[in-house]
Amino acid sequence: MIALLDYGAGNLTSVRKGLAAVGAEFFTPTTPDDLAAASGIIIPGVGHFAALRAIDAHWREAILASVERRTPLFGICLGLQYLFDGSDEAPEVRGLGFLPGRITRLPPTLKVPHVGWNALTRTGPSVLLDGIADEAQVYFTHSYAAPVTDACVASTTHSATFASAVERGHIFGVQFHPEKSSDAGLRILRSFVEITKSPNPAFTRSPACSPDA
Repeated sequence: MIALLDYGAGNLTSVRKGLAAVGAEFFTPTTPDDLAAASGIIIPGVGHFAALRAIDAHWREAILASVERRTPLFGICLGLQYLFDGSDEAPEVRGLGFLPGRITRLPPTLKVPHVGWNALTRTGPSVLLDGIADEAQVYFTHSYAAPVTDACVASTTHSATFASAVERGHIFGVQFHPEKSSDAGLRILRSFVEITKSPNPAFTRSPACSPDA
């Protein structure tokens, strides 16, 4: 059973439809303790990084504890950005810190926000992107983006090249919206469902990820 986090900034209706389309069993947790029973966690999100303030210390601690138990975690759009240290969009709001680096605004060389279909350039092996062709088209809507680091398994270019999919152990994230990305997006959601049935090896987080850090 996958926990789909509702903190008031996610397009839950579309994500629920996408999960239902791939036969996933999911629920919306009402308390942090509910995450203990989840086989996987999805953090969706649209809009401003400051919206993540709604994930308070209790929820944050429960997410970190779940990852320590090897529960797969999947961030979508704003959820991907939350996996990093933080964002220039709301410097006072901490990210989860599972992946090093900060989220920055896309350069204004092209129209921002970046809205519409664009290509995924595969940059490394990925369980989440298994079966997804290089240069597959997916749907984006965002103004800020993650850096290309060793966790990047696919990149996209719009004014600048950014990480459009990340993967490290059982931590996963995509900057685009798989629930709006046709067959490729559904395949990615299906892959995450399968991952929750056979979790990856344990992810080791740094002390900086502590809820009290």
